[in-house]
Amino acid sequence: MQPAVLLAVAAAGALGAVARYLALFAARSWFEAPIVGIAVINVLGCFGFGCVWSLGFQGRWSPLVATAVLAGFFGAFTTFSSFAFDCHELWLQKRVDLLLLNAAAQNVLGFAAMWAGIRLAQG
Repeated sequence: MQPAVLLAVAAAGALGAVARYLALFAARSWFEAPIVGIAVINVLGCFGFGCVWSLGFQGRWSPLVATAVLAGFFGAFTTFSSFAFDCHELWLQKRVDLLLLNAAAQNVLGFAAMWAGIRLAQG
């Protein structure tokens, strides 16, 4: 792992975290339902990830820039975009069995882990 890659991912991650905060603040001021804000972030993140992946991996961007933006910026903006991309790749590979398992497992286990963490922390 090159230090320049780590630095680029960290810098882009900081920007992604700030962008997430600002976008969530804006979405919550536009919509009354609190869950809409997270949904907006996830959809924007998936759209942005898809655009960047398509542009970045068509030889238009250096591997360093593409990695920083995808892993750093979108990694901090939303991890849902990475999850959706993995599902997309499984779809392209015609691995619908793994796609369904991945989608179900991450949602069920994620919810269960969140619940368990809250319960554990509450005592």
